[in-house]
Amino acid sequence: MAKLDYYAVLEVNKNASGTEIKKAYRRLAIQYHPDKNPGDAEAESKFKELTEAYTILSDPQKRATYDQFGHAGVDGSGGFSSNGFGGAPFEDIFGDIFGDIFGGGSRRGSHGQRGDDLRYNLTISFEEAAFGTEKNLQLPRKQACETCHGSGARPGTEPQTCSTCRGAGQVRYQQGFFTMTRPCPDCHGKGKIIADPCPDCRGTGQVKSKRTVALKVPAGVEDGIRLKLSGEGDAGSQGGPPGDLYVVISVEEHSIFKRDGQDVICEVPISFVQAALGCDLQVPTLEGKLNLKVPAGTQTGKIFKLSGKGIVALQGHHRRGDQLVVLKVEVPTKLNSRQRELLEEFAKEGGEDIHPQGQSFFDKVKDLFD
Repeated sequence: MAKLDYYAVLEVNKNASGTEIKKAYRRLAIQYHPDKNPGDAEAESKFKELTEAYTILSDPQKRATYDQFGHAGVDGSGGFSSNGFGGAPFEDIFGDIFGDIFGGGSRRGSHGQRGDDLRYNLTISFEEAAFGTEKNLQLPRKQACETCHGSGARPGTEPQTCSTCRGAGQVRYQQGFFTMTRPCPDCHGKGKIIADPCPDCRGTGQVKSKRTVALKVPAGVEDGIRLKLSGEGDAGSQGGPPGDLYVVISVEEHSIFKRDGQDVICEVPISFVQAALGCDLQVPTLEGKLNLKVPAGTQTGKIFKLSGKGIVALQGHHRRGDQLVVLKVEVPTKLNSRQRELLEEFAKEGGEDIHPQGQSFFDKVKDLFD
């Protein structure tokens, strides 16, 4: 069977840079790697083909020969040997690509393991979201054991180098054409064995505790936003770095205000008389009450804009939104006899029994159906 073009195998063009070839191989190798597809002969064959293509195209000299003579110029250069690939240890050629995907390199054990990230759900008020606030969070989390200083070994003793992996944290095994690596089953990738565990942490190097973390919530945060506090997660093991803390913000609903981006919307009821005659109205804002002049004849749904009375943009050089005041005209539902008499006189004085603006609407309806 004729071999496919190496560039086609890696899904790159012939002008692809070395970096582009490496990225393409990494993406496809992850997809077809035997560890990801156990027992899939087709995936293993595809992975073998990808690796052969990458070996040629990642080497400038071999690539130049391939570009000039095709497969005939490199036959044998991309072949597999019993020890892994082309006579060289597989991990020496591809360790930088698979190091952080299938168990990491031999440095993993010596650097320890990173601590877990933590999540904290924080509920704040509408005003706190608008103006920002500071909170002290009580967090249960794992801390480095003070007795053994995080080593996991009883004071006066030291963790011993794992005899299985010789401190590498990984062991090699043969799978098909390849020599692969996996975390050591005895030390679980740590490279160390604790023969005499610390009595306080039982060899884990960590203990559970509570810690107070100060959090500054910036002005303008929205519901669902995540704030990251680096290094405030669980402590790492074997000297590894701590994880991070992610605080997920929930903003309580307000009884008066609603938010639309950086704008604040507030519905204010006014009476029929106030709308008809006009009035001076006090409206609430996030910073107190303001006077609003309502002109005579204002209709329900009329919107007044109070510039700069909204919420600060979280990323906008402290630009503030506006407050939109929506007036809602309330029609009385219960009238006494005198009120009804006055409204009937009002209608007679106008010569109509409905509002003139409404009359114009019904005139249009009449013209439509005549």
